[in-house]
Amino acid sequence: MTSLAATFGRGAMTNHWRDIRHADLMLINGANPAEAHPVGFQWMMKAKLERGAKMIHADPRFTRTSAVADIHLRIRTGSDVAYFGGLINYVLQNELYHKEYVTWATNAALVVKEGYEFKDGLFNGYDPETRTYDPAAWAYEAAGSKQRTERETKRRPLAHGPGPTGGFARVDIDHPRSVFNLLRKHYSRYTPEMVERITGIPRDQFLEVAKLVGEMGRPDKVMTIIYAVGLTHHTTGVQLIRSGAVLQLLLGNMGRPGGGMNAERGHANIQGNTDHAISWEILPGYLRIPAPGQRNLDDYVEQSASKQALPEAINFFGTNYRKFMVSLLKAWYGDAATKKNEFAFHHLPKPAGNASWISIFDQALQGKMEGLMLSGMTATSIGPDSNQVLHALSNLKWLVVMDAFATTSSEFWRAPGTDPATVQTEVFMLPATHWIEKDGSFTNSGRWAQWKDQVLPPEGEARHDHWIMAELFQRVRDLYRRQGGKYPAPLLELSMPYRDPVKPELDEIAQEINGRDLRTGKRLETFADLKDDGTTTAGDWIYTGHYPESGNLAKRRDGVQDPAGNDPTGMGFYHNWGWSWPLNRRVLYNRASADPQGRPWDPERAGIRWDAAAGKWVGDVPDYPPDADPRDPKAPLPFIMTGEGTGRLFSSSVADGPFPEHYEPIESPVDNPLHPEVSATPVAFLYDQAAGRPNRFGTRDEYPYVATSYRLTEHEHYITQQVEQLVQLQPEAFVEVPAELASEKGIANGDLVRVSSKRGKLEVRAVVTGRLGPLQIDGKKVYQIGIPIHWGFVGIKTGQHWLANALTPFVGDASARTPEFKAFLVNIEKL
Repeated sequence: MTSLAATFGRGAMTNHWRDIRHADLMLINGANPAEAHPVGFQWMMKAKLERGAKMIHADPRFTRTSAVADIHLRIRTGSDVAYFGGLINYVLQNELYHKEYVTWATNAALVVKEGYEFKDGLFNGYDPETRTYDPAAWAYEAAGSKQRTERETKRRPLAHGPGPTGGFARVDIDHPRSVFNLLRKHYSRYTPEMVERITGIPRDQFLEVAKLVGEMGRPDKVMTIIYAVGLTHHTTGVQLIRSGAVLQLLLGNMGRPGGGMNAERGHANIQGNTDHAISWEILPGYLRIPAPGQRNLDDYVEQSASKQALPEAINFFGTNYRKFMVSLLKAWYGDAATKKNEFAFHHLPKPAGNASWISIFDQALQGKMEGLMLSGMTATSIGPDSNQVLHALSNLKWLVVMDAFATTSSEFWRAPGTDPATVQTEVFMLPATHWIEKDGSFTNSGRWAQWKDQVLPPEGEARHDHWIMAELFQRVRDLYRRQGGKYPAPLLELSMPYRDPVKPELDEIAQEINGRDLRTGKRLETFADLKDDGTTTAGDWIYTGHYPESGNLAKRRDGVQDPAGNDPTGMGFYHNWGWSWPLNRRVLYNRASADPQGRPWDPERAGIRWDAAAGKWVGDVPDYPPDADPRDPKAPLPFIMTGEGTGRLFSSSVADGPFPEHYEPIESPVDNPLHPEVSATPVAFLYDQAAGRPNRFGTRDEYPYVATSYRLTEHEHYITQQVEQLVQLQPEAFVEVPAELASEKGIANGDLVRVSSKRGKLEVRAVVTGRLGPLQIDGKKVYQIGIPIHWGFVGIKTGQHWLANALTPFVGDASARTPEFKAFLVNIEKL
């Protein structure tokens, strides 16, 4: 989410599953869709079989995806920035980028202000004491046409990209500090030889792929990049993804059918969860959570919304930020939110510290938390360094688990080796319904919201999660009414406009999310009608329009039963199947699918095009003003969500550098060949160090092998350990061991082995395999071990030492605090 928002303006898969069939080339990194997303994988196979598209799979393992790929690159986990960086360098050195697209649709020509520097692994603006950068040091140089106030120039770094410090940005692509020239210089170090030293991909094989990629800068060609958490779960995850995004901008592949950056989400509704603010740092619709010191809406908008950096930029999000926020506050606080009281802005929390999920367990370890509620997740299994998480849970006074089944968190107090007498935590297990026992919607990876029906009635005492939360809220509010308390207004004034406030229906909540015009009482059809005067509501502005007065559009199912009628463009948009945000648009940034004059780059695969006779854009729902004539010299730039109006090759909206740079994982078998003195990212958040706890990172001498974790087709995380048929298919925990390493260690297929890290151990069966093999990394032979994640001490088949995350490090990346699940050091021995 962070990478894509920082580059394009929105944090979501840019195209959609069905669209992948339009690609000429597919780069698949950090993903194994044939096994982990087998339904969506059909569209990759269609591209391959029906278009003759090439599939390149870069992965440490040879999987079922690799088996049908044209090229499998055995890559060292966590080194993808070097791979993409090498491709960027190849494209630039050989002048294979899409020049017209880059000049018009990216920030290549903007000049970065004086003082920018990258030297010996560090960007300018680094503070070694706090281990943080000041992203304000990466601003553009001002053209000087629009002076800003002193207050504006001192604002804190923005979530969606700062404008220049003193006006519109200076535009001069030939300037030595233009984004384009800085980009050339930055990636000139990523030669094929350097790519081989870092990734382990042989130079000749890399160049074979680079030649294919280089062809994708032609207007009649298009490439897609497909990835999953194999890129995300690193201390450099944001930059791993952004490096692919930069490559796609250079090739002119963003906004186009068959192109894009396509994130495969880990569950059926992860995209929906993110949209509705499951992450602590955002409110619904990716509005920033307010910060301390923001006294009113003016402060909040000033410090949160992106600023217009070029005269032709629409800056849609930044311009309308206040409208979206006021409409959200009206949805939450109803009549209690008035212009006089800043629409109850002061009711919102303004957290001073990080509250991401590792931080929660860190606070519990430090004894700073009393209680925790877990819903739809099991901290013990999914948290990094499970032994520390178990310790953290045992420090709580109370723990509430809402789940359909017992989990390793609800049962943590009787985990193997744990003495319940030493646990002070009171645990409450509240049986909750499974998704199959309720209606509601899923939003898939491609942003399509699809309504589903209840299939089975709830069993026993199980209740819906939102009913449990609603009743808890009512009981807490009653306590405040009877007994008072500090600042009760946020609870007493919260609006609960449901027929039964303790049993809200999901249909009612969907309508609330959509929003209304309070003057007419009618549900809105578009977020363009949202106001900042208190006359509209929207629980999540990006979903406004999915439930207008005509009904719940997520229920629509006009699909392949009538392709001619339901998909008149033949591009697979199927606008009357479900509903996709925003405004039922199927491909984000689709204005960039056509040239500046409004003609599709590839007429055979048009996203949208300008119909001069009709005076409007036609095709997909345009990501652009629908009647903006591209022949107008003042026509807006194509990326309407950024302050620049362009995609960002250079971005100051991330915490670890404006250009993606290769850094080693926190635990690595080698020093960084590019800058060994700054080998790992200097801004990863080291929880144990920050809290004064002993170091829990292993060294390459003690733990010489790289490990990575992943999922299997037969299981969905941990819940399927309750499903007998799936347990029969994959009954027991195991690790995959390269055959050559197994031979060195005397390990045979099926042997019991102990895999250990600085933090814990697994004792499981070994699967000796050719799917993994040795790599030569900077002259050193490096082995990688594969660890499926699905087992623990709860379920039908259990083991004492089967928690995969007992091995993983307690560390987070700089921007999102994402754990490093995919690259860490272990040892292995035969038992």
